[in-house]
Amino acid sequence: MNTLTYANIFTIGIAMLKAIIILIATVAGAGLLSWIERRVLGWWQDRYGPNRVGPFGIFQFGADMIKLFFKEDWTPPFADVFIFWLAPVIGMSALLFTMAVVPITPEWGITDSQVGLLFFLAMAGVAVYAVLFAGWASNSKYALLGGLRSAAQTLSYEVFMGIALMGVVMLANSFSLYTIIEAQKDGWFIVPQFLGFCAFVVAGVAVAHRSPFDLPEAEQELAAGFHTEYAGIKWAMFFVGEYVGVILVSALTVILFFGGWQEPALLGYKLWPDFLPVYPFIWFALKTSIFIMLFILIRAALPRPRYDQIMDAGWKFFLPLSLANLLITAAVILLQQPVAGGA
Repeated sequence: MNTLTYANIFTIGIAMLKAIIILIATVAGAGLLSWIERRVLGWWQDRYGPNRVGPFGIFQFGADMIKLFFKEDWTPPFADVFIFWLAPVIGMSALLFTMAVVPITPEWGITDSQVGLLFFLAMAGVAVYAVLFAGWASNSKYALLGGLRSAAQTLSYEVFMGIALMGVVMLANSFSLYTIIEAQKDGWFIVPQFLGFCAFVVAGVAVAHRSPFDLPEAEQELAAGFHTEYAGIKWAMFFVGEYVGVILVSALTVILFFGGWQEPALLGYKLWPDFLPVYPFIWFALKTSIFIMLFILIRAALPRPRYDQIMDAGWKFFLPLSLANLLITAAVILLQQPVAGGA
């Protein structure tokens, strides 16, 4: 009995240690990503990025964090104080909690939930409340317009994002992210689910409020949108939450369509020689980094479209595209099923 108790305590302790490490690494990576983005944007746009504070400007990230921590944390007297404070907490924690179901390697992950994909969709829906609360509680016209834009944008893009992922669920026959990765050991889902991949990436950019889908905070029209009245640590929580969304969407893209920690394999053929070692974490980190760079490249290359164009694209193009992908996937699966009563 004592041995079983000690074993349970040890297992719980290891799980808690993994959770703490993944949490700290995600938050630190999200903060460091702000420096990486500024450096990469400088290279791609042929201009200087941060290059004064430390080697390659690496200490600029620390200087910015110190400034935000000690900056005056002002709450407008006309705001709804409780909701005003609650909004950044939700904005940072909603997508951060989703990292609990993200498998990094076969051994490194907090939990193997059988509804991991549904949990991500649920937390993505919860994250929009942060923007709505911030827009409403700020009692500012710019913030309110940003919150309303976010609600409409999230409603349109999360609808087809969920539908786009159902093709992956049908192929893997599970909502578990571990099972989805294992189902791709002989071939990544990017080939049979290319339409779903395109729809998911666009929706992921919109859910993370990244350019060119950052209309809820468009500074040209709304000053700063839903977080116009925020400063100091509360603004930093929104800031870090956005980059957590970039990391999360990039990691899920790798898991759902590019085999997670699996070595390259397409159309039933392994592209990685069997005699070479496979390092799951390196594969996962490399693939995720590529999609993080894609987020930055989109910001560097694409202009911000009009708001009505964003909404039209969601409802009139990507929703039919994701529905077509779902119907095609279902038809192919049915055609591959053996005929009942056949030879």
